[in-house]
Amino acid sequence: MPLYEYHCEPCNERFEVLRPMSKGNDPATCPTCRGAGRRVLSVFAAITAGGPGESPMPLAGGGGGCCGGACGCH
Repeated sequence: MPLYEYHCEPCNERFEVLRPMSKGNDPATCPTCRGAGRRVLSVFAAITAGGPGESPMPLAGGGGGCCGGACGCH
């Protein structure tokens, strides 16, 4: 189940709700004032091994991205 981020206009609170994808765009009840929160675009950060400009850490298993059995890598 995905985690969605919401913003409540009346109290200016930002909060997250874990809910099914089918309910993602529905208003969510604000935990602070019980108002209707509207879904907002979430931002995230990725942390890499090196500093700015360095390559990210290599992925385990070669980084092919298909090691779920679909491409035959073992």
